[in-house]
Amino acid sequence: MKQLYFFAIAIVLAFSATAQKFQEHPEEQEARNKGNALLLHLGLGIQLPGGDLADRFGYCGSYGGGFEFMTANNYFIGFEGHAMFGKEVREDPLSILRTPEGHIIGNNRAISGVALRERGLYLGGVIGKLFTFDDQRRGIRALMGAGWLQHRIYAQDDDKTLTQLTGDYSKGYDRFTGGFALNQFIGWQKLGKLKRSNFMIGLEFTQGFTQSRRDWDFSEMRKLDGKRLDLTFGIKAAWTLPFYVGSSEELYY
Repeated sequence: MKQLYFFAIAIVLAFSATAQKFQEHPEEQEARNKGNALLLHLGLGIQLPGGDLADRFGYCGSYGGGFEFMTANNYFIGFEGHAMFGKEVREDPLSILRTPEGHIIGNNRAISGVALRERGLYLGGVIGKLFTFDDQRRGIRALMGAGWLQHRIYAQDDDKTLTQLTGDYSKGYDRFTGGFALNQFIGWQKLGKLKRSNFMIGLEFTQGFTQSRRDWDFSEMRKLDGKRLDLTFGIKAAWTLPFYVGSSEELYY
């Protein structure tokens, strides 16, 4: 989970630098969270698998970002993406390499310390709206999107003890899968008058209509045919950096 920690630190540092660098006069704050805006997001999440994905992986972490154009009446359109990573792998594509005791013998004739990991990626476009309850830009953020979902089993062999996992050979073990996906988010978003209070938190859902993208799986000794329904359900939190467009076409942040 080191990637998650480093990404969280990066968000905190960016947040602190922005808050210190860009100062506003009190009379400007009222106007600078209104009108059209460009929004940049940096986010973290935790996801649970469902459907066919639950047969392959356990829970995972995610980190990513996106950008959106938001209109004065709180509609938005944009693009986002996030990477997924996890340690709980429920399928074993390396079973063909294991001894009856479950070990894998490396090139040095010692037991290999190879570990299986989850790696994934989602990229897609989004549309949505912020439903506010007063004249402030805070309320329920509802989003839907569509894009590409992919995932694979990564065999982490830090000591490079297995020739079978080098070069193109590794593709026969990673069960690389991808396809069209739908994505939804519902939660709370606040675009405050002060830069320190721009954030969102809520529930995120993804439905991936995927299939194997490899011609051959070494462990199964065949191509893995068939359509899959890969689902994720999770919690996502993000910090937002807004750039507001003034009436004179100036950009405020």
